[in-house]
Amino acid sequence: MNCPLICRYLGYLLWVEAGCMVPPLLIATYYKQGDAPSFLFSIILLTLAGGVMSLCPVRQKRMYGRDGFAIVAIGWLLISIFGALPFVISGAIPSPVDAFFEAVSGFTTTGASILQKVEGLPNGILFWRSFTHWMGGMGVLVLMLALNPNGRIGSNGAISILKAESPGPTPEKLVPRMDHAARILYAIYCVMTVVEILFLRIGRMPLLDSLIHTLGTAGPGGFSNKNLSVAAYHSPYLELVIAVFMLLFGVNFTLYYFLIHKNFRAVLHDEELRFYFGTVAVSTALIALNLCRSMPVPVPEALRQSFFQVSSVITTTGFSSTDFATWPFFSQAILVLLMFLGPCSGSTGGAIKSVRIVVLFKIARREVAKIIHPHSIYRVRLNGRAMEEETISSILSFFFLYIAVFTCALFLILPDGKDLVTSFTAVAATLGNIGPGLGLVGPLGNFSGFSPFSKLVFSFSMILGRLEILPVLVVLAPGCWVKSRG
Repeated sequence: MNCPLICRYLGYLLWVEAGCMVPPLLIATYYKQGDAPSFLFSIILLTLAGGVMSLCPVRQKRMYGRDGFAIVAIGWLLISIFGALPFVISGAIPSPVDAFFEAVSGFTTTGASILQKVEGLPNGILFWRSFTHWMGGMGVLVLMLALNPNGRIGSNGAISILKAESPGPTPEKLVPRMDHAARILYAIYCVMTVVEILFLRIGRMPLLDSLIHTLGTAGPGGFSNKNLSVAAYHSPYLELVIAVFMLLFGVNFTLYYFLIHKNFRAVLHDEELRFYFGTVAVSTALIALNLCRSMPVPVPEALRQSFFQVSSVITTTGFSSTDFATWPFFSQAILVLLMFLGPCSGSTGGAIKSVRIVVLFKIARREVAKIIHPHSIYRVRLNGRAMEEETISSILSFFFLYIAVFTCALFLILPDGKDLVTSFTAVAATLGNIGPGLGLVGPLGNFSGFSPFSKLVFSFSMILGRLEILPVLVVLAPGCWVKSRG
């Protein structure tokens, strides 16, 4: 492990986080609600810490894959610790454990919260909560690559970091230089963010509210400045805009690059995209039908509520337009399944990802075909191309690890004595980076009732879910820290 190189890159990362605290500092200064000093102190501390770490003398500049994994895993832990400082210093969240939980939830775009009321918090703090979503949505390390000054981060480093942080089985290489690819992705990300803000403003949502809800949609975390979330506005138009943009941010951003370059064939024939939209359509229809039959809900209202919540859950955003904990069991069961499914790979969402589910179905079909015709050769194909067995193996390994981590986290938090529905969906919501679950952690509930130990378990579950487990496991492996020869 190239520790000096890792330390230097982590210093760059802290500088990026310091820069990202400037917008909430400006908002806090404008509203004069007493939270500006907390951001100013945090910026100074981040700048100093980043400066010290970036001065580490580096002899070996070559980065290996495990170095990239270490930068990503340690980096996410560091930005969460420093990102919790404004909460503690301002007094908005006095408990360090609760503040760490809230910061991790923000950066991992989970949206789970320990706050029982948010409307009394300073506007700078509310903006910072949602801005952490936006930073973590595309990836904080990807943001560092996009801001790569004077090519400080070499090509090998950029590739290693992007592979470790990008959600999905394999990151698509858009252009030869990966830092250029990061800039392209962030440009698309920023344009979509601005467009959503404009649409929300057309619906007469206040500017600060538009910023907060757009940031919570782009980085699908769902932090709101309203206790009732999107339901507080009582606006079908705003719900529709947010629901549509949640779906759009759940699409693989590589496909947007293809659209810009008029490669429509690649988009139309993408199997994951068809599965993603098909799942949304079927789930929306089933839940709407169930609501019409089991509850006195008119068809248009049922379709609106089901579409919004399906979009929110499958994209792991976590906004709510109604208390779906009161829905019939059948509808709740569909939402719980969607918690595990997730959006497209290469999007800003979490969970298992649609492409892995598609490949798992293809693997199952291949195994059945091999039993029927044992002497035939079957290749798993995705979008018309045969998949490497190494990629298939990694998908199967990830699925096993996801279920294993889920099971371990569930048993660790069960001693808190919460009911099984609350405990099960709390773990599903944190590991899948979704936010709300059912029971005590439903749309109108929160995670404040859990013990500090359980909150730490949830915090690390959120990081594991956002980084898709392997980068963290690699760093924890003893063999990872054996000195590199080179």
